[in-house]
Amino acid sequence: MAIDTEAIRGHIRGIIEALGDDPEREGLRDTPERVARMYEEVFEGMNYSNHEIAQMFNKTFADRMEFTQDRQDMVVVRDIDIFSYCEHHLALMYDMKVTVGYIPKGKVIGLSKIARIADMVGKRLQLQERIGSDIADILQEVTGSGDVGVIIEGRHSCMAARGIKKPATTKTYTFRGAFEQDKCLQMRLE
Repeated sequence: MAIDTEAIRGHIRGIIEALGDDPEREGLRDTPERVARMYEEVFEGMNYSNHEIAQMFNKTFADRMEFTQDRQDMVVVRDIDIFSYCEHHLALMYDMKVTVGYIPKGKVIGLSKIARIADMVGKRLQLQERIGSDIADILQEVTGSGDVGVIIEGRHSCMAARGIKKPATTKTYTFRGAFEQDKCLQMRLE
């Protein structure tokens, strides 16, 4: 499903009017077009399912290391910067740092692909909790590993700029496979 920029332009114009301003005044005249272009970019991930994102970034390499049952070799990519928009308020979730770890099972994914997956998943109307789950689902599909951990730390403007007006950091954990019960693996992601 493609983002309908024409509809966005019309709705933004209506919002400007509903706020009591003139959408034809100099400072606002091009705002509906700018917002439509911005939404097309920041919500790009809404055009794709998790499976389609997995297919997009499915660039793996055969893992030449020998893994045995008693080894816990792990790949970890820390502090991937992303942002997203809260689906409850259409407010920015910002300063989000994503850490992703997985235990390879015969193939590894290019490190930049992990960051690209996190970025694309963030480009949806989201909940922070679902971002972690979506990243884990996609990484499991691409790598074939059931052992995936995702930690996200972020701030939410829907909490900082309105309502309670208290900036706070929210941390979410998504653990699959060996990460679910193994506290040592969980701590290695922190």
